[in-house]
Amino acid sequence: MNVLLFNGSPRKNWNTAKLLESAAKGAASAGAETELVHLYDLSYTGCKSCFACKLKNNKTDGICIVRDGLRPILERTKEADVIIVGAPVYFSHPSGQTESFLERLLFPLYSYRYENGKPAIHPHQAKASGLILTMNCPEDLFQSIGYDKLLAPAAQMMETVYGKHETLFVKDTCQFADYSKYDNTLFDPVHKEQRKQEVFPQELQRAYDMGRRLVEETIA
Repeated sequence: MNVLLFNGSPRKNWNTAKLLESAAKGAASAGAETELVHLYDLSYTGCKSCFACKLKNNKTDGICIVRDGLRPILERTKEADVIIVGAPVYFSHPSGQTESFLERLLFPLYSYRYENGKPAIHPHQAKASGLILTMNCPEDLFQSIGYDKLLAPAAQMMETVYGKHETLFVKDTCQFADYSKYDNTLFDPVHKEQRKQEVFPQELQRAYDMGRRLVEETIA
């Protein structure tokens, strides 16, 4: 059982990365081998709309044909049983690095040939996926803005391609180590620190449980 995790944050030791590390530990506790890939270490673009993956009798094997820093990683996804993506929400969307990655990962597997009203997905190994989205947005604002709907497309496409899917929203995170350095009146530093100490450990447990659950249910 192989689990690939992707960090769509430029930070390797902050909220998103820590949650992915916890999810990896959960997956490992269920017997899986895990690998965490930091997307900001790679040089790549989003989909170039070449449609090579949509040609009749194409030989792409479900992997984006563009050869850049992402191509070797996409090749390795063919051996993954579970794929988990983590991303910070920037300006109401997952980070651009994450969205470009998802375009390149999912679009070649998604077919324009529909059967019984559903796309014929290219054969692949992964049978489950997870998405962890971190944001500074507090719960009340999350509800009033309708962030669950704004952020739904990525999860919907992952579910369409991989079948079983879970999304974990982690809200009201601590954005800065030192809020005094920034021009900020929107967020209360005391509240943010309290959330970091009291609530974030619970979110880490939720990520751990997700990783373990996705592996166990995939094995079953």
